[in-house]
Amino acid sequence: MIELVSATRCTGCNICVEVCPTGVFDAVKAGQPVIARQHDCQTCFMCELYCPADALYVAPLAEARDDVSEATLASRDALGSYRRAVGWQAGQSSTASLDASHELLSRAR
Repeated sequence: MIELVSATRCTGCNICVEVCPTGVFDAVKAGQPVIARQHDCQTCFMCELYCPADALYVAPLAEARDDVSEATLASRDALGSYRRAVGWQAGQSSTASLDASHELLSRAR
């Protein structure tokens, strides 16, 4: 579930608002978006994935809140961690070629 928009990292680009499939965020003119409907979050990580400033934290638990502070997340290097894990960080190579989950579908047929 989306837990945090970093006040220090967010540039106000509103990409998270645009990519969220469930409309969790409200855009704020000349400011950082607001998590307005947190319980609508489906934990798809799209907002964290597309955030160019690594200003978002989506907790891996979809049904429970993970109350964390920005300082705690920064110390754990958790802001933007999903983006790094899938190889979307600048200078990284995509990890898509390492994903073998397509094998499950081919075996199910």
